[in-house]
Amino acid sequence: MSEFDPILLTLPSLTPSLALEILPSGLTLHRLFVQADGRTHDIVIGPESPQDHTLQRYINTVVGRYSNRLPVGTHKVERNGISSEVTAILNEGERVSLHGGPTGFDALPWKLLTPDDPPTLFSAKELAHIPLTSAPSSHAVFRLVSADGDQGFPGKLVTEVLVALIEPGEQDRKYRKPGDTAENEEYDLGSVVFVYRAKLDEGNKKIVTPVNLTQHWGFNLEGSQREHQGGAEPLSVKEHKLTIKSDRIVKRDADSLPTGFTPSAGTPHAHDAKLIGDQYPEKGYDDYYVFTPFEKVPTRIPLASFNEIDFVRDVLRPSNGPNAARGNRSAPVVELESGKSGLKLVFDTNQGGVMFYSFAWTDPQKGARKKIHGGSGLQNNGDSYGPGTAAFLEFHDPLAAFLDPANKDKEDTLLTSDEVYHNYVRLDVKFKEPAKKE
Repeated sequence: MSEFDPILLTLPSLTPSLALEILPSGLTLHRLFVQADGRTHDIVIGPESPQDHTLQRYINTVVGRYSNRLPVGTHKVERNGISSEVTAILNEGERVSLHGGPTGFDALPWKLLTPDDPPTLFSAKELAHIPLTSAPSSHAVFRLVSADGDQGFPGKLVTEVLVALIEPGEQDRKYRKPGDTAENEEYDLGSVVFVYRAKLDEGNKKIVTPVNLTQHWGFNLEGSQREHQGGAEPLSVKEHKLTIKSDRIVKRDADSLPTGFTPSAGTPHAHDAKLIGDQYPEKGYDDYYVFTPFEKVPTRIPLASFNEIDFVRDVLRPSNGPNAARGNRSAPVVELESGKSGLKLVFDTNQGGVMFYSFAWTDPQKGARKKIHGGSGLQNNGDSYGPGTAAFLEFHDPLAAFLDPANKDKEDTLLTSDEVYHNYVRLDVKFKEPAKKE
């Protein structure tokens, strides 16, 4: 199998509402299909050809070992009495190491695991909920091994990621075609789940390393609407409604390195069911939002208790019905919805915040745009995605948290050899019949 051959995940029902194509290259979510209102929507942007993701980096790929920006140079790190050094390598401007360095996890091939080579970072209890087969259907697990010193990060790191599609609850399984919804009734179409695990593999050696993973995925819930075909109507997310449960954003310097926090109330960054285009900043959005404090699922699991855990069961439950108890899931923190398509995404996670990027720095003259979104699919054809055409929602812990002394031995984005990293994000896909045009 080539690293660019899409692996298709589908729901087991006879009339599935969701399907996902994922590439082993960069663990890239190439397409996310939603069946609703008699239409097929692909709700993530990106190039037409899987190979073109190498030319358009960070579009729907995983990001690691470390999300976002670190100041270039050598930094001493310590957690729970274990010390190491990390050397952040320049790959943006003159001061910044971006998204894990020059050759991050997005630029590497991930291995699809099989029953003959099963996951090692999920407990036996958790594996009982993961139907791992030689030909993936609705679940798949991938692995990447990063050597000690890779991109300046200490310690050999083994990372495994579960990608899964979850059926909607029993009451919504029969809805698939227009006319089946009551007015203003909202239906669940199913869920997409990513569970990221990582562990240092250094034998008895005590070591600590920074880890902060995310999926750098960009959404447009109207991209597949017929009105956009042939450029009759501009593609945009400015009419999408966005809710982020946050009361502050990260302050950043001229190189976008973090310098503290600032309240978001009364500013364009207060996203309380607000249209993205309302008070739209001149340079668009590219900001990290800290979630309002909430009771969240742990981000690290002590190695000594690993065999007893089961953080997967509740994340893989249907979104409604008798088996929908949240358990080891946090409350929803982000919603993105379109009144035009009727689609809505509801996210929950155990991460401390979200980076919201409105694709401000893209150039429509460069790259390619999917045919289903009205593009030619050709590279550098002048019809790629322009600024404001996607909402990137990247869930991860705070930027460069290990450099802030206030985080010592807390949520510092450091992982020791005595712990297993645990990060999950789940999006529930919902649909409500759009209002009819007069």
